[in-house]
Amino acid sequence: MYKITILDLYDLKETIAADLFEGLTYPWEALPKIHDFIIALGRSLPGERYEERGENIWVAKSATVAPTACLNGPLIVDEEAEIRHCAFIRGNAIVGKGAVVGNSTELKNVVLFNRVQVPHYNYVGDSILGYKSHMGAGSITSNVKSDKSLVTVKGKGIHIETGLKKMGAMLGDHVEVGCNSVLNPGTVVGRNTNIYPTSMVRGVVPADSIYKKGTEIVGKR
Repeated sequence: MYKITILDLYDLKETIAADLFEGLTYPWEALPKIHDFIIALGRSLPGERYEERGENIWVAKSATVAPTACLNGPLIVDEEAEIRHCAFIRGNAIVGKGAVVGNSTELKNVVLFNRVQVPHYNYVGDSILGYKSHMGAGSITSNVKSDKSLVTVKGKGIHIETGLKKMGAMLGDHVEVGCNSVLNPGTVVGRNTNIYPTSMVRGVVPADSIYKKGTEIVGKR
């Protein structure tokens, strides 16, 4: 069976949101909790390192935010993060230390662990991206099924009803997603896996793999 629990996918030392996952088994269980968690955490952040830039918006003083970026709360932008030109953060977002949110990238109800890069024309919604994961230009998470039914996580020996209408992708630490790929609702990608450019991904992709297409997933040597 593939490993898809929180501890299988993520190093919780690499996020300011570690307590969000306390008591949970699977990462998507955290999605409905992000809003309230940000507000509670934001109010506890030290004023010498973070400043409040609007209602429920906390930005580290060491972070860089382009004047053309649009920030909506609840939101935490952690230290040394970079929010670039025309980024659109719709709210319910945690941007980790040293993370990059780039040109025309849109975020909604997400946790980006430290050093995540979504730098070029990405949409990331209802998703959790692990430490140093990277989405190539134009790659997106699709977070709602076309028939609007609830999302199921499926893989070899896995069939888990999430109870969620909206769930994008759970990317483990060090995942690389190639340019112009689409991660369909309920996608879970294990640590250290690479997704080929222009891929259409659904279901569970095991750790330490190379995803070439749905019928061709090979282990890394």
